[in-house]
Amino acid sequence: MNIHPVDAGIVVAYLLAVLAFGLWVGRGQRNSADYFLGARSLPWGALLLSIVATETSTVTFLSLPGIAAAAGGDLTFLQITFGYIAGRLLIIAFLLPLYFRGEAFTAYETLEKRFGTLSRRAASSLFLVTRNLSDALRLFLTALVLQIVLGLDLALSVIVLGVITILYTLVGGAKSVIWNDCIQFVIYMIGAAAALAVIVQGIPGGWDALAGFAAETDKLRVLDFDPSPFKPTMTFLAGLVGGAFLTMATHGTDQLMVQRYLSAKGHGDAAKALGVSGFIVLAQFGVFLFIGVALAAYAALAANGSMLQDAAGDRLFATFIVHAMPVGLAGLTLASVFAAAMSTLSSSLNSSATALISDVYLPTRREPVTAAGQLKAGRIATALFGVLQVGIALVVGYIGTTESTVANVLKIAGFASGPVLGIYLLARFADDVKQPAALGGFVVGVAALSALALGTALYWPYYAAAGASTTFVAGWIAQRVLDR
Repeated sequence: MNIHPVDAGIVVAYLLAVLAFGLWVGRGQRNSADYFLGARSLPWGALLLSIVATETSTVTFLSLPGIAAAAGGDLTFLQITFGYIAGRLLIIAFLLPLYFRGEAFTAYETLEKRFGTLSRRAASSLFLVTRNLSDALRLFLTALVLQIVLGLDLALSVIVLGVITILYTLVGGAKSVIWNDCIQFVIYMIGAAAALAVIVQGIPGGWDALAGFAAETDKLRVLDFDPSPFKPTMTFLAGLVGGAFLTMATHGTDQLMVQRYLSAKGHGDAAKALGVSGFIVLAQFGVFLFIGVALAAYAALAANGSMLQDAAGDRLFATFIVHAMPVGLAGLTLASVFAAAMSTLSSSLNSSATALISDVYLPTRREPVTAAGQLKAGRIATALFGVLQVGIALVVGYIGTTESTVANVLKIAGFASGPVLGIYLLARFADDVKQPAALGGFVVGVAALSALALGTALYWPYYAAAGASTTFVAGWIAQRVLDR
């Protein structure tokens, strides 16, 4: 074991507490509205923290410090949060009202009302495939930490984390997921602050030495106005445009986030939760990236900084936590890693189950399904998606991955959700476009984006923008051709 027994005890106690709390909060589920949407009664503050915690996975907690700490790394990745804020405001103005017309369970019911059943099922199916693939990568990264910390086999680490998350999500549903997210948000932010304090304390000269190192290495640079969409690092244009489209796609059309809005007491509460969340994410990204700057200074200046020389990327912060954090604080910070991971994974399982049951299973049933039957089906679906994500994570662990996990996850998000956003934009702004033209535009958007991704060096933040705009234009043109 690579960790002090006290810290290991804190981690184990935290995992068991999360499971117990999730089971307790989620008790008394009676129907699908209770299970999938928390009876549409959750306060906006809880939804705010849930939105932030859900998108702040282990990928954010561990990969972002590695980006800033790398040779030539800086704070320019923060520019993508400018687009995150802009995208949220656009969602509130143009997409959010669509979800509060009626009693929707999923984001994709809106497409059926506007275009037809096939559009709903196509978008929902794409969500299910890409969501479970990207979140399996998140599970893999978290298990990697557990392997480093406890010396467990990677496969066993994946299974342990998967089983705990599956259990409390399966029993407690959305209410359990969202309230656990709130606790996990507090835990991982305390852990991040504690880690930063320890890093700075370990640097000879403290804050002054850190500031000098950061200035000398230009690691505090935030803005990069290079206009090229092919530059393989974050720029202001990539962050603002790419981040806005990516956010409109992931937060405006993805069931993972839309399910939180539908759990609110009303449209106004959902808008407040979403709007404020963008500014909190900006602050969080700033903290995590600055931790990376501090880690780079620690590696260069601290007496025992050499221990970080062989650790890079996703492993850097985890290595510091295990080998340099004081007893007790190490356990707290590791609990933060798992808090960030489990908030996203539990949300993924719950939203995937909601989409499968509401968009695929129930519409294909010839006879109505009772409330109890829907609840049972939702729990079975939750378990199946949990097993699927564990299986994918095991495969990733077997074949390995060389790229930063945060880049892989965001690439998948942009690639998958961009064309779906294009269909929503057609639904919102092109009243005359019908389902055949919209689906034709979707196919063209996916094909064009595939060509761009595989045949050019287009930087990944532009994937969502390219997919959405191509889908919209192709769908609009297709309707004009069909009208002739």
